[in-house]
Amino acid sequence: MKLTFPDHRETTLDCKQAAVRAVRLSADSKYCLTCGSDKSVKLWNPHRGLFLKSYSGHGHEVLDAQGSGDNAQICSGSMDKTVVLFDVATGQALRKYRDHAGTVNCVKFNEESTVILSGSLDSSVRAWDTRSRGHTPIQILDEATDSVTSIQVSDHEILTGSADGRFRRYDLRIGKLFVDFIGKAVTCVTFTRDGQCCLVSSQDSTLRLMDKDTGEMLNEFTGHKNTQYKIDSCLNHEDTLILSGSEDGKVYIWDLVEAKLVHKLDHGTTRPVHSLAPHHSEACLLTACADKVYVWRSSQSMEDG
Repeated sequence: MKLTFPDHRETTLDCKQAAVRAVRLSADSKYCLTCGSDKSVKLWNPHRGLFLKSYSGHGHEVLDAQGSGDNAQICSGSMDKTVVLFDVATGQALRKYRDHAGTVNCVKFNEESTVILSGSLDSSVRAWDTRSRGHTPIQILDEATDSVTSIQVSDHEILTGSADGRFRRYDLRIGKLFVDFIGKAVTCVTFTRDGQCCLVSSQDSTLRLMDKDTGEMLNEFTGHKNTQYKIDSCLNHEDTLILSGSEDGKVYIWDLVEAKLVHKLDHGTTRPVHSLAPHHSEACLLTACADKVYVWRSSQSMEDG
């Protein structure tokens, strides 16, 4: 099977947010959010290079954000220790949750977009009910012994990565916690689309594809650099490619089955490429590096189109 991967830089967004801490695509991949060290969240149509709206409500750098499934709300987490829920249309902050004792590194909606999960430097994950007027978490997961760096959510599972060198999977159907030890600080965790495996990045410049049920390592991906920063990794829309940012200004792309490096996206800088947002149905990728976001597409799919 011929692998189609993003290899052509199509658009560059000059975000004007100082450093862009994260870029996240909407559920339909039509829009993206950028999180700035200037305390703002911005909404874009990245495919047309259009800035749409800015959201303010944090007192410090915004590190992560996500749009709800219907694109009506945005949740964001910040170094000011708060989680904010915004209304997309009006730009108003609907809720501000202040229960964390440290920087909020990552935020995710559940599948129904009724609960926000936030992971923090305080070693906990907190769950917030967006339909309630209450400002206390409905659940606290405090099994981590160091900063929670990454969260993923499926219909019945929560996957977390932590600087304590472990990733944890909470199975909500059976009420069980599964813990796997990687060794170095975990910077990103992702479910494969078939739900059978987890992709885990850690600060030993290694990505590991782990069987979710047995904890067995199925493949290992190396060549990039990740020893200091929180660096995103992901799978493409077909579960055939592994993609990772790197501290050398590139994105590395591997074949999932053979673990062979097939391409690098060069950003023309040595600054870390720390945030990635893969398109949900096309060979398209958004990357954040310094103060800009780059939109990459497959030159092959452009020719086909």
